Amino acid sequence: MRSPALAIAWEFRQRHRWGLIAVAGYLLVVATIKLLILEPGQLVNLDDGESFAAVVAAPLTAMFTYFLAVFSFGLAGDLAARESIYPARLFTLPVTSAALAGWPMLYGTAAMAILWLATRLFALWPSGIQVPSVWPALLMASLLAWTQALTWMPYGLPGLRVIVAMLWLATIDAVVLLAIHFNISEPVMVAFLAPQVPLAYFVARFAVARARRGDVPDWRDTFARLGQITDVLPRRRRNFRSPARAQTWFEFRRHGRQLPAMVAMLLPFQPALLVAVRDTPALVFLMLFIVLFTPPFMAAFAAATVSKSNPNVSDSYGVTPFIATRPLSDAALIAAKLRATIWSTIAAWLLVLVALTLTLILSNIWPMLMERARRVSEVIGTPRVVVIALLVLSGLIVSTWKQLVQSLYIGLSGREWLIRVYAVLLLAFLVVIGPIADWIIENSDVQAKLWNALPLILAILVGVKMFAASLVAIALYRSRLLSDRALVTGAAVWLVAVLSLYIVFVWLLSTPLFPRYVLALLAILPVPLARLSAALPALAWNRHR
Repeated sequence: MRSPALAIAWEFRQRHRWGLIAVAGYLLVVATIKLLILEPGQLVNLDDGESFAAVVAAPLTAMFTYFLAVFSFGLAGDLAARESIYPARLFTLPVTSAALAGWPMLYGTAAMAILWLATRLFALWPSGIQVPSVWPALLMASLLAWTQALTWMPYGLPGLRVIVAMLWLATIDAVVLLAIHFNISEPVMVAFLAPQVPLAYFVARFAVARARRGDVPDWRDTFARLGQITDVLPRRRRNFRSPARAQTWFEFRRHGRQLPAMVAMLLPFQPALLVAVRDTPALVFLMLFIVLFTPPFMAAFAAATVSKSNPNVSDSYGVTPFIATRPLSDAALIAAKLRATIWSTIAAWLLVLVALTLTLILSNIWPMLMERARRVSEVIGTPRVVVIALLVLSGLIVSTWKQLVQSLYIGLSGREWLIRVYAVLLLAFLVVIGPIADWIIENSDVQAKLWNALPLILAILVGVKMFAASLVAIALYRSRLLSDRALVTGAAVWLVAVLSLYIVFVWLLSTPLFPRYVLALLAILPVPLARLSAALPALAWNRHR
C-alpha cells in the first residue's frame, strides 16, 4: 500500500465488502424506485407509522447499526473487557496513532453522511413532512465518532466501557430530543453537533495511543478493598466443581457478555424515543415493537462474535488448539457453549425488561397500555390476553437464544466464507423485509394468495426442518457422539414441547379459519431441533480434522 489511508480502507473493504455491497445495493434499489419508477411529483402514502417504519425507519436503523459495528471494530473485540477493542494487530503498522484513529473515523463519518443523504434524497418519506438536510447526518456521524472514541479507550474495570459509552451517548441523544421537542432551528442543531466529531477525534487519538503502548489501568484491587470486598472475591475464585462448569465460565467470559453489552448500548436511545412519543399511541406501540425486537436483532450480529475463537489465532472461526485439547468430550464442549448462550440471553433480556418497565411506569405510558389490554380482554377474555402476552415474550426470548445458537454450527465449521455469507444474507434480509412486508400489507390480492398458500408454505418449511434434523440425527448416531439414550431423550423432550405448544394454539385459535393441521405445523416450526444438534458434528469435525 502506498499510504496509511489506502491500507486502512483496504482493511474495511476486504473484511466487510459483502455487507457494504448489500447496503449499496439497497440504496441503489431505493434510488431506482424513486427516480425511474415513480412519476415526478407523485405522492406516496406513508402517513401511518407502520408503513414509515417498514420502508424508511427499519432499513435506516439496520444500516446505521451495521456501520456503527463496522467502523468502531465492535465485532472484533470484547465490549465488556478492560482492554481497547481496537484490533491489536493494527498497532504494529508503521503509522502514527493519529492515522490509526483518524482514518477509520473519517471513513465512518463519510459513510454516515452518504447514508443519510441517500436516505434523504431517495427514500419514500410521508407526504407533507419537512425532512432536515444536514443535522441528522451530523448526529449519525457524532454518535459513531463518540462510539469509536469511547470503545477504543482502555478502562480500569470490566464493563465500565459500556456504562461510559451508554451515559455519554444517551446525553447527546437527550439533548437532540429536547431540541426537536422545542422546534430548534437547523442552524442551531448544526452548531451543536458539528464540533462533536473533532472533539471525539482528539479523544480517540488519545485512546489509541494509550492502548498502543499497552497502558491498560487496573482498578479492580482498589475497588475490591472498598467495603472489605477483598474477603469475598477469593471465595468467588474457588475451584470449579467440574470441568463442564469451568468451560461454561470460560465461554461466557469470552463471548457471553457481547450480547448484553450491545443491547445496553442501544437501551438509552429507545426509552428516550418512547417517552418522546408517549402522546401518540400508534408510535408508542411501534417503539415497543422496536424495543422488544432489539435483543433478537442484536443477537443476529452478536452471533458472529459468539462463534469466533481467539482472533489472534489463524483459525479464528474454528476451534483453537487450546479448546480442542481440553479434557472434555465434544458433547461437553457444545453444552458449555449452549449454557453460555442461555446466560447471555437471560442477561440481555433482564436489561431490556428492567429498562422498559421503569420507562413505562415513570412516563405514565403504563395506564394507556392497561386500558388497551382491558379492551382486548373484553373481546377474547383475560386468560387469552395473558397467554398471548406470555407467548410473545417467551417467543422473543427463545428467538434471541436461537440466533446465538444458530451461529455455532456455522462458526464451528471453520469456514470463514460461510460466516461472512451468513452475515451478508442476514443484513440483506433485515433491509428488504420492511418494504416487502409493507407491499404485502397494502396489496389485498397478495394477502389472499399468501393465506391460501399458507398450509403449503408451512408444510414445506416443516419438511425441510425435519429432513435436516434427520440428517443430523443420523450423523450423531453413526459417529457415536451422543448415546442412544441421549438421542431418545432429546427427541422425547422436543415432542413434549411441540405437543404443549399445539395444545395452547388449539385453545387460543380454535376457529374454522385455523385447521388443526395448520396449528400443528405452527407448533413444530418454532421449537428448535436441527440447529441445536448440528453444532456437535461441526465441532467434532473441526476438532479432529
